[in-house]
Amino acid sequence: MEAPLLKRSSDELHLIGDDGDYVEAKGIKAWWRVFCIESVKLWIIGGPIAFQILCQYGTNSVATIFVGHLGDVELSAFSIAVSVVGTFAFGFMLGMGSALETLCGQAFGAGQVHMLGVYMQRSIIILFATCVLILPLYIFATPVLKLVGQPDEIAKPAGLFTLLTIPQLFSLAIAFPTQKFLQAQSKVIVLAWIAAFALVLQTLSCWLFINVLGWGAIGAAISLDLVGWFSSIAQFVYVIGWCKDGWKGFSWAAFHEIWAFVRLSLASAVMLCLEIWYIMSIVVLAGNLENAVTAVGSLSICMNIDGMETMVFIGVNAAISVRVSNELGLGHPRAAKYSVYVTLFQSLLIGILCMIVVLATRDYFAIIFTDSANMQRAVAHLSGLLGITMLLNSIQPVISGVAIGGGWQALVAYINLACYYVFGLPLGYVLGYVVNLGVVGIWGGMIAGVALQTVLLIFILYRTNWNKEVEQTTERMRTWGGQHVVVEKSPIDQLPTKNGLP
Repeated sequence: MEAPLLKRSSDELHLIGDDGDYVEAKGIKAWWRVFCIESVKLWIIGGPIAFQILCQYGTNSVATIFVGHLGDVELSAFSIAVSVVGTFAFGFMLGMGSALETLCGQAFGAGQVHMLGVYMQRSIIILFATCVLILPLYIFATPVLKLVGQPDEIAKPAGLFTLLTIPQLFSLAIAFPTQKFLQAQSKVIVLAWIAAFALVLQTLSCWLFINVLGWGAIGAAISLDLVGWFSSIAQFVYVIGWCKDGWKGFSWAAFHEIWAFVRLSLASAVMLCLEIWYIMSIVVLAGNLENAVTAVGSLSICMNIDGMETMVFIGVNAAISVRVSNELGLGHPRAAKYSVYVTLFQSLLIGILCMIVVLATRDYFAIIFTDSANMQRAVAHLSGLLGITMLLNSIQPVISGVAIGGGWQALVAYINLACYYVFGLPLGYVLGYVVNLGVVGIWGGMIAGVALQTVLLIFILYRTNWNKEVEQTTERMRTWGGQHVVVEKSPIDQLPTKNGLP
């Protein structure tokens, strides 16, 4: 059974060989046709996913905007709760859930649709257990924040806000698996509608709790909980009510071969968490500088702007992950390769555009988050670094999506660990504290780590043997999905022997 995303258009049939894969593109005209075809495929799934994730991220931004107009201390404390502790948990949960992208995408491409519901249930079980393990961080957030150098005026209210968002944490255990289940089948429009309604609900509830009832930042935290569970329940109801191909009901098979799934989930979590936590650690380091309220607040605003762009590319990340995993499952190495090239090119163009917009509005965009003139000047001072970060972030998530689609999570995790935490973070600390460049030094050093990681990942991508990736797809499904997974014919067996990639 093929995904809707993989149906062939009449124009595409001229570029497809007997094996169902692209023939080698030769000449500008052929490449242009491939570019157009792959662009449509990318954005058919990537557009709704990007919109959905933007709306999901927007729920946090809306809460931060409402709280930001209460005062600088409230903004800094709430930002620490959402951008540091919340993002720590979000990153780990998203990473654990991303294992589902590899398995569901490759299983769907290989016609193993009946396994999708089992994989989703298995992921929900693992993510609920993960929530329990993360729970102490939420309960003891205040002493943890003090331990890493946050002043009392920020750590105490941030700890309270973190405690109040525990229900939102557990909602992610359902939200992420159901999202990945639907994304693998290109059923993304419903996700976009649910996310859009959730964003409207978040705005109305924040207005009610903060402006009408006067609950302050506590009202914003409660709003996050309510909206988080609304989204999770809505997605789950859609899965069990309208996805009869992939959902066959609750099954004890979800508990079988669970440790192999845990290993893939952990590799995915480490890979994504090392990326997400790396940027968020800037906010923690800034809390140890002089005038910590302004430093943390201005960085949090920049991280919110950067986060909006990052959410778009997480949508692209999910789309290219689905494209790569589906095509590998079908045994189409050249289609997987061409989709990656087209996605990287378009993402780079978007990153350049975002950088230009940030630099052009450097003196104005902070007004959305704060009325403080001092905070607005601090944000404008950091806008150059924000623009560079947004440019680099246009490339890196795409390659991470390819890694998820191909099952390379462990390799990318090692690269992230070395580039971010062995090179970038120490360099940022030296520039910020030893050379006394402050926030600019911390951020500049960490940008160097991102740049090094991007260069290494591009090199690995260039050296990838896509025929070999197809060969490994069936074995990966058996290893991570369980020995009961039966693939009638290995995808590589569908390839003619003469069809090697250049």
